[in-house]
Amino acid sequence: MKKRGKKFSILLAAMLMIFSTACSSGGDSKEAAKKEEAAQAAVDPSQPAWKNDTSPITFDWYINFAWYTGTDWGKDLTSQYVTKKTGASINFIVPAGNEAEKMNTMIASGKLPDFVTIAWSDDAVKKMIEGKLVLPLNELADKYDPFFVSNVADPAKLSWYTQEDGNVYGYPNASSSPADFEKYGENYVSNQVFVVRKDMYEAIGKPDMSTPEGFLAGLQAAKEKFPDVNGQPMIPIGLHEFTDNGNYSLEGYLQNFLAIPQQKDGKLYDRQTDPEYVRWLKTFRQANENGLLAKDIFIDKRAQMEEKIAQGRYFAMMYQRSDFTNPQNALFANDPNSVYMAVEGPSNAASDEPTLSGPGISGWTLTLISKDVKDKARAIAFLEYLTSEEGQRDLYMGEEGVTYEMEGDKPVFKPEVLNMLNTDRAAFDTKYGASHKYWMMMDTNVTDQWAPAPVEPFKQMMDWTRGKTVSASEFDQINPTGNSKEGIANTKLGQLWGKTLPKLLLASSEAEFDQLWNDYQEKRKSTGLAEVQAYQQTEYEKNIEKLGGTQ
Repeated sequence: MKKRGKKFSILLAAMLMIFSTACSSGGDSKEAAKKEEAAQAAVDPSQPAWKNDTSPITFDWYINFAWYTGTDWGKDLTSQYVTKKTGASINFIVPAGNEAEKMNTMIASGKLPDFVTIAWSDDAVKKMIEGKLVLPLNELADKYDPFFVSNVADPAKLSWYTQEDGNVYGYPNASSSPADFEKYGENYVSNQVFVVRKDMYEAIGKPDMSTPEGFLAGLQAAKEKFPDVNGQPMIPIGLHEFTDNGNYSLEGYLQNFLAIPQQKDGKLYDRQTDPEYVRWLKTFRQANENGLLAKDIFIDKRAQMEEKIAQGRYFAMMYQRSDFTNPQNALFANDPNSVYMAVEGPSNAASDEPTLSGPGISGWTLTLISKDVKDKARAIAFLEYLTSEEGQRDLYMGEEGVTYEMEGDKPVFKPEVLNMLNTDRAAFDTKYGASHKYWMMMDTNVTDQWAPAPVEPFKQMMDWTRGKTVSASEFDQINPTGNSKEGIANTKLGQLWGKTLPKLLLASSEAEFDQLWNDYQEKRKSTGLAEVQAYQQTEYEKNIEKLGGTQ
């Protein structure tokens, strides 16, 4: 009897626990339902929904970039102001290592943080949408915040990101439609630059590095005259980091500098097989044979590169100027002549102007809202605030009277704030946190109207790209992704290139390069190149239609 009584007690306790949990869960569900009803009842289509509820809430926000360090929301004056105003705080989550591994692990778990910000071209975007892990922004807006669609979001961007099911799951940052390009285009600058260290470049006679011969001669002269920098080996040429899929510098960047077209007579052009491109890949191979490609460039990640830029160890780089901010400040403070400056880099045989990538309608990243978001109404309302002109001003300029004052109808940074922005970006981010520290929803078309005039050592690099910057929106989002036949083939093609590119550069002779190149082209064909190109052509033509058929 004692044993039976003991079993009964355990069973009773378990039942009570289940009953208690069910009641609690039911209570939570009722509370959530009440909250949802209240949020819907408060909706006024003519007013921003974020003002309806400014009680404290903390969102978990995943940033799929391991290099992002601005995760200290609430410590700087700008984020404190935004939280005070909206009630929303952010707990940023950043992968410690490989972004793809972290993203895939989260997708496999079926649960995501409240917000996810990721490159629009990342294959994980399609996986999240197909796996129903993210919510349609248009449906959230219809229910809780119609003001987002009617007054804040750009119709062209919503249309661009509308999926086959009629829904929009992500909103871009740094996005510019063709209409934006017509309106603001003359002010647009590119991030793509070929730079040299000013003092070294001048010391070797400012050589023309636009031809293969001049390029190799310039690197050689710099290495001979400056074999080391403060006791460490000088690195003749720096590039983006090598990844499983290749290297930006030796793909789109180089092709844009060579003004290689992306289409000819309405048909996509295989830029990778262009003779000018092959000629310059061979030039980089020759650079390696001449001892001008340091081993560092094959293994360094962004953090190591920024450290070496700050040390002034590169002579030249084909890189993105936005990553020079902190290192340039350090160099400028130490010696204004040791900074990096943009010059004419690799060019085609006709010396055509580069066609550098400007802002496109796809933007840079997409931000999506998880199906597991803790408060749907507050999430879409917060997204609406961040995307609005008011939110853009708050995050870019900070709080009036604290970080800026009004001069007429224009907000202008206080002198001490502007001085720190121009001389010590890291300290500026820590103290003030404005000027795109939180770039997740930045709309540069809006914030450019408040941007202070560029100063050296950044102005020269920026100005160099003016007039060379083009719109290429029609070529965005044409690559197949996911588990379709074409998507799998495209993934394999990327990996094939990632393995081949370093081998081409490290080839011991031009004959070996040619053999590797021919083998690679054959493997491309057998990996499904024709199917991928057919898919890309179809998507390109769809894009032309979406953009009004005028491209």
